[in-house]
Amino acid sequence: MAQKIDTDRLEETVVKINRCTNVTKGGKSMSFSALVVVGDKNGTIGYGFGKAREVPNAVGKAVKDANKNVVSVPIVNGTITHEVWGRYKTARVFMKPAAPGTGVKAGTSARTVLESAGITDILTKCYGTRNPLNVVKATAEGLKSLRTRQEIELLRGVKIE
Repeated sequence: MAQKIDTDRLEETVVKINRCTNVTKGGKSMSFSALVVVGDKNGTIGYGFGKAREVPNAVGKAVKDANKNVVSVPIVNGTITHEVWGRYKTARVFMKPAAPGTGVKAGTSARTVLESAGITDILTKCYGTRNPLNVVKATAEGLKSLRTRQEIELLRGVKIE
């Protein structure tokens, strides 16, 4: 099921930029970390994390990392195929399909991932930590675990009515 995904047409969205300061004997040393989500708004997403002394370099590293971790997500009529929990460390994200016209009901970190994937109608609730990195990873893990009806039929070898 591993297909080649074209990373040139992916749009990048910066979720969070964090400034870190390290105090040494010689003074303060500043660095930045960036969390980026890439997606084509057609069922393909990836996330990446990069650290550097300057913001553009950190974002560049994060985009490079995100392009390495690209996965495809099954989307049916602008929503997900079934209810799913995404878990990463203490972040848990519950995602539920919604009727057309509902919109993306999600927090900022989860919303970025869902909109990058091209999902237009979904209900979500975040439990546990609200750390943007963990929420993005939990949302992506939940989306990765989604299966279509055809995939489940093929796995089980039976017809689902």
